[in-house]
Amino acid sequence: MASHFTAVKRILRYLKGTVDVGLTYSRGDWDLHAFSDADWAGDPNDRRSTTGLVVFLGNNPISWSFKKQQTVSRSSTEAEYRALSSTTAELDWIQQILAFLHLPISAPPVLFCDNLSAIALSFNPVQHQRTKHIEVDVHFVRERVATHKLLVQFVSSKEQFADILTKGLSAPLFRIHCNNLMLGPSKYKIEGG
Repeated sequence: MASHFTAVKRILRYLKGTVDVGLTYSRGDWDLHAFSDADWAGDPNDRRSTTGLVVFLGNNPISWSFKKQQTVSRSSTEAEYRALSSTTAELDWIQQILAFLHLPISAPPVLFCDNLSAIALSFNPVQHQRTKHIEVDVHFVRERVATHKLLVQFVSSKEQFADILTKGLSAPLFRIHCNNLMLGPSKYKIEGG
């Protein structure tokens, strides 16, 4: 209980120190791309992994999420592949919204992942004995890749923007990722704070 209270106090100190931080947006390309990450067995209580994702339209983050996965992953590849699946679903949803607004994306979105084994699974249509325990619905990533509706590419861990949502980072790397996510001093002052 004391460790939880200490964590809450740390969060409150962080929030107090970042009251003037906000998202900044810029004009630019309309390409859709995302970063997907997972921390394998990161919860010490139930060993479930956390999925983190950030979706960009051009240079601007438009959607982000971190959520505990519903099942325990037996490997880091499985945890990362589940994160790929969640991010693919988010990309599909955003593409549907953009199409509804008559703003279709001309090129398939690019999904960046820092796990080479998860990337290999997304390209390889062969069912491997070691991956049969992953639910069938997760494999729709492969379908999107096979039909060229999604590109999955490797990104190094240092350039994995979604790490900020799944892991504790060093202060310099944290600041770099905040900058990459377009987080900076807000133009607007919050009254009464």
